[in-house]
Amino acid sequence: MKTIPALILPCVVVLGGCVSVKTEPIEVKPIHITVDVNVKVDRALNDFFGDLDRKAAAPKS
Repeated sequence: MKTIPALILPCVVVLGGCVSVKTEPIEVKPIHITVDVNVKVDRALNDFFGDLDRKAAAPKS
């Protein structure tokens, strides 16, 4: 019974040496980001023309 593990261990070591792992290089691609500035422009226009809008909406006496 002791000879079976003694025979299996060298076979596992020899067969384990035949395993090869191929790794692919990691590819880093640029990221394109589009920033929408409509909100900023809309807020700036509201701040700029806000007083005119409030005057137009006020009831005339």
